[in-house]
Amino acid sequence: MKVAFLDRDGTIINDYPDLEWANVKEPEFFEQSIDSLKEIKNKGYEIIIVTNQYLINDGIISYDDYYLFANKFESILNKNGINILHTYFCPHNNEDNCTCKKPNPGMIKQALTDYPEIELENSFMVGDSQVDIGLAKNFDLKVFGINQESDYSRNIRVGSLADILSFI
Repeated sequence: MKVAFLDRDGTIINDYPDLEWANVKEPEFFEQSIDSLKEIKNKGYEIIIVTNQYLINDGIISYDDYYLFANKFESILNKNGINILHTYFCPHNNEDNCTCKKPNPGMIKQALTDYPEIELENSFMVGDSQVDIGLAKNFDLKVFGINQESDYSRNIRVGSLADILSFI
């Protein structure tokens, strides 16, 4: 199974300064995000979201806030014919010393346990930060870094999610 591992905030939808997230109730999709996700699916990729949500442990949002927002996000995608295979999130902050917070490998390791048919050699990562590139590097995955330069040889710098379509 080919998988597109995607960061959520800043990649598919708008990201906000940390303290503003407490007031964000609806996902604001970037222009062309929904069409780009449809095209990724049409090219035979399953979509798995891997997202750091440290604001939970920082007390800025609650688990209920996270799930309500995540359900709205997936509902909008479902209404547009886009099914997300799975969403993995890490609620921990830097002090928690966990193995799941990107760039640590925990979320993709869990995906490989849950879906052993994933073919990493035919999969890729998309994200807007160095932690996304670091996560991809942990698995020697091709990565599309949105406005991100890196010395990682498998990073391809793109301007948006739509820009990856010519590469896959």
